[in-house]
Order: sequence, then structure tokens, then C-alpha cells
Amino acid sequence: MYNRSKYGFRGGSRGNFHKRGGRSFDPTHTISNLKTTETVAKLEYVSQNTFDNFRIDDRLKRNISYRNYKNPTPIQDQSIPEILKGKDLIGIANTGTGKTLAFLIPILDKMLKNRNEKVLIVAPTRELAKQIQDEFFSISRGLGLYSALAIGGENMNRQRQDLNRNPNFVIGTPGRLLDHVNTRALNLSNFTNVVLDEADHMVDIGFLPDVKKLVSLLPKNRQSLFFSATIDGKVKEVLKQFVNNDPVTISVKTGDTAENVSQEVIKIDHQGQKINKLFELLSKNEFEKVLIFGRTKHGVQKLSNELRFKGFKADAIHGNKRQNQRIKTLENFKSNRINILIATDVASRGLDIPNVSHVINYDQPNDYDTYIHRIGRTGRADKKGIAITFTS
Repeated sequence: MYNRSKYGFRGGSRGNFHKRGGRSFDPTHTISNLKTTETVAKLEYVSQNTFDNFRIDDRLKRNISYRNYKNPTPIQDQSIPEILKGKDLIGIANTGTGKTLAFLIPILDKMLKNRNEKVLIVAPTRELAKQIQDEFFSISRGLGLYSALAIGGENMNRQRQDLNRNPNFVIGTPGRLLDHVNTRALNLSNFTNVVLDEADHMVDIGFLPDVKKLVSLLPKNRQSLFFSATIDGKVKEVLKQFVNNDPVTISVKTGDTAENVSQEVIKIDHQGQKINKLFELLSKNEFEKVLIFGRTKHGVQKLSNELRFKGFKADAIHGNKRQNQRIKTLENFKSNRINILIATDVASRGLDIPNVSHVINYDQPNDYDTYIHRIGRTGRADKKGIAITFTS
């Protein structure tokens, strides 16, 4: 027998969570009234600005208009004016809130005023770094500004050639950036603008020493922009070293769970029932675009193979795949050439994929924050989403 339990957002217990000594994941308790003690952004946010009335270069406004962006998101609305003033900034915001444009727009405007400025953007994963570069390409079209991408899994020599061209922007992951520093292909002493994106995740996956090293090589006279979903523990260590001059703090967290995500638990007696139940769910028409989370690289690939054998249009992303394979898989998922993506937590971090109808936790997350990150892939842009967790 399969026992399905549904939990709404009105009432229920908070549950017993632990994250590294804090909140752990218990699927029978987590799914009811999940709230945050932080200030939560209102669902109906009224922007104080439009992109048109920001004091930015008209060419930048033109590119924003080409993207059909009308009103800034809360993090953009509040951050862009402060960054334009030259302030250091601490932005506390969930993934998918538009924070990439929140820092790209004012930095690009700064570059257009002084092309000698250089920008370093550090991201925790290859996918997020590539995503930032894609956004840069889109918003900087025709402006004569250039970027280099420094991430693992791609050719070092080609990256070195890109760095030798003296790009305005260098976007990368901590380990590969340090590789280029160590081979003297990258000199950080003249980077007067730096962004740390998803700093909490950099700490989670063990990049703290690398990030500290990178920060130590930057000039003290710089503008520092720091973005994170949480500010606690070791994240504070990085923050203390990173920001210099009376930073502005902006928190626009939208709460721990989106109110338009319906959350369900399916109880499974044994592994055979688990895979059969997954086949049953994915055969339903309403499972249009599905993101499935697994715990291990091997398990994710095995599940992808089983789904494809059954005729589903599925593929996987995980750390054992080459970077070009991962990028192609993500492009196939975004363009609906496949409608099922199986991923590990690390590989999926920071991904912004529109119109995901369902998230399935095939393997349970280890902690509450991972659960929140997973289910936040659906129910975006005022659309409804469904998150399903398998449990034994």
C-alpha cells in the first residue's frame, strides 16, 4: 500500500529540524506551517522604482527593455540604488529572486562610466557561474564589455587565453579562480568590484578556505557585494573579512516555502514500490516538467537510465558528468526537449528553470535548508507547483 499524506500551509507543527547541529529533515513534520523568524517580503510588493527611472545608462535601459523586464523585483528595487551609490551591500535573498540582475545592472553602469573598472564574480557552482555569464551576455549586448568564465571541467588553456585578453568581468568558481591565480594568469590586485553570490552554499560545500584566500588577494579599496540566503555560522567569518565600508543590509527573503507550492508525502514500504510509484506518477499528464532530486551521483545516473529505458524523456546532471554535458542537459530541459531532470543537490544549486510543475524528492534531503532549496524550484512567478517527498 502507498500512503499519501497532504499538508497545507495553515497550521501544523514546525517539526524537529537540525542542520549541522541545527535543524534536520523529518518529512512528517516539515511540510505544514513553515515560517521564518526573519522579516519576510510581502507577496504583493510595490516597487519604488521602475527600470526606466533608475539613474543608469540609456543603453543599459535599452537592453533591459529588450528582455521585457518592466518592474524590478524587491531585491533589485532596493539594491540597485545603493550599489549605484558605491555602497558595500549584504543582500539576504532566496534563489530565484532576481539577485543576478540586482548586481549586474549597477556594476555594468559603473563600467560604462569607467572602463578601467574590473569585476570579479564568485559563484559556488559551474552552472550558476555559467548562468551569470549568460545573463551578462544578454544585458550587456552592444556595450563593448567582455567577460571570461573560469570554472572547473573546462579547458584551462582556453580560459587562460580569455583572461589574457583583459576582460572587464571575470566570473568563476573558487577552486578554478585560485588555479589561475597560482599560474599567474589572474591578478586580483586590480579588481575594484567583487561579488560573492550564494555565499552560504560556498561554505556548505567546503569552499571557505578558497573564498578567504581569494578575498585576501583583493585590494582593500573596493566595492563588495555579498549575497546569501542565510547569514550565520561560518558565513559570518567570510562576511567579516569581505565587506569594508559600512555596508547596507537588505533582506527580502520570501519566507521558507512559497505559498503556491503544494507539498505531499508518499510513504513507500520498499525500494521496488518506490520506483514503480515514480513510474506511475510520471505517466500522468499533469507531470509536465519534473525535477527529481537524488542523494548520490551514482543513484541519480541509475535512475535516469531506468526512466529512459521505460520511455521517459529524462536526463541527469551530477558531478561525474563533463561540463559540456551538463550544460547541454540543462538546455534540453529548459527547451522541453526532455521533461524530466534528475539532479544532485550540488549540481542543481542556483539553477533558475522556469515552469517546473513538480519537484520530487526521490531521496530525502539531509536537512531542512536543502528541502527548502529543492522545493523552491517550483511554484515560481506566481505559478502553482507541487513538491512530493518519498519516505519509508
